[in-house]
Amino acid sequence: MFHSIIINMDISPKITLVIAFLILWFPPIVKSGNLPDKPFTVIIDPGHGGRDPGAVTKQIKEKDIVLNIGLKLGNYIQNNLPDVKVVYTRDKDVFVPLHQRAAIANKHKADLFISLHANYCGTPSIAGTETFVLGLHRTEENLDVAKKENAVILMEEDYSTTYQGFDPNSSESYIMFEMVQDEHLYQSINLAASIQDQFRERAGRRDRGVKQAGFLVLRQTSMPSVLVEAGFLSNPKEANYMNTDDGQAYLASAVFRAVREYKKVVDSKSDYKLVASNTPSETPAAEPVKKELPESSDQNIYFCIQLAATSKAIDTKPSNFKGLKQVERKQMSPVYKYFYGKTQTLEEIKTLRNQIKHLFPDAFIVAFEKDKTIPIKKALRKIKP
Repeated sequence: MFHSIIINMDISPKITLVIAFLILWFPPIVKSGNLPDKPFTVIIDPGHGGRDPGAVTKQIKEKDIVLNIGLKLGNYIQNNLPDVKVVYTRDKDVFVPLHQRAAIANKHKADLFISLHANYCGTPSIAGTETFVLGLHRTEENLDVAKKENAVILMEEDYSTTYQGFDPNSSESYIMFEMVQDEHLYQSINLAASIQDQFRERAGRRDRGVKQAGFLVLRQTSMPSVLVEAGFLSNPKEANYMNTDDGQAYLASAVFRAVREYKKVVDSKSDYKLVASNTPSETPAAEPVKKELPESSDQNIYFCIQLAATSKAIDTKPSNFKGLKQVERKQMSPVYKYFYGKTQTLEEIKTLRNQIKHLFPDAFIVAFEKDKTIPIKKALRKIKP
């Protein structure tokens, strides 16, 4: 099972209305490189707390579930990774505003930020885990999750001033996330994919995948960050599981293993390798439309479409990718990523993405320089007209 998310690079005219808001409220991103004299630091952020119970079903409260999972996760890290520093945004039942949670992470120049939550929806049969990274929602379901988690700011004093008028219940407020191009996105995706794999393999949970949505707490952090929904309290069976010591231990253990794997990769500083595909050709479900577009003057810059990410390598034959030929697999530890198309203009790769979006609705555009990923905005600056 592979995980994928989508980034929409089409800029809506409405975006111009929120540029001033973004400049005023969103803090500049500061790189949190792991300095030689600074330990690898993980921020554990149990959501909600205090007067904010989060989701509630019967006597089970989200704030209690995620605090227990968070404390267990911290213990696993401290007992097994002695060179890792653990910092909690809360380690007891207290209310911590969203902006303070991010401030704690930035103050410690953390290497990872993990926000823990439990989900709730109106359909009791829905169950499973999902891990979010920052970005614009692509489905109403993802937007609903973001609204639910962002609504905590309504419990903060003077929230309208703190968040410059952001309304967590207004869909229009989320237009701002269309402008987000997080420089830590790829590391966040890697961690999120690993967490989901561990939930499935270690804890035996249903894997709902890696998703993207506009979470304020992730936007204000300056390091790879994920928001984990450990299960649905609206599902009675899953709520009971999360309310047990064993259930919390398995969920915490799964996240710990993903953190351990992530750190192992960081320590090894391994580069990804291009893995060639030697599969027989098959008729693709969609062929790219060739357009005569100007090429980049920098031949080292190019764009691709990322289709998926998996923890284990899968064959790139067309039958595994809904008929698409010439899918490339790159090992970008701790996951394998699968790319389609290669163009030197953003316009052409957008056209190609539009052709295949019915096959891979969560596919997104990635920029490369000399076979290493770079932010799309940086790639565009390097391309001379």
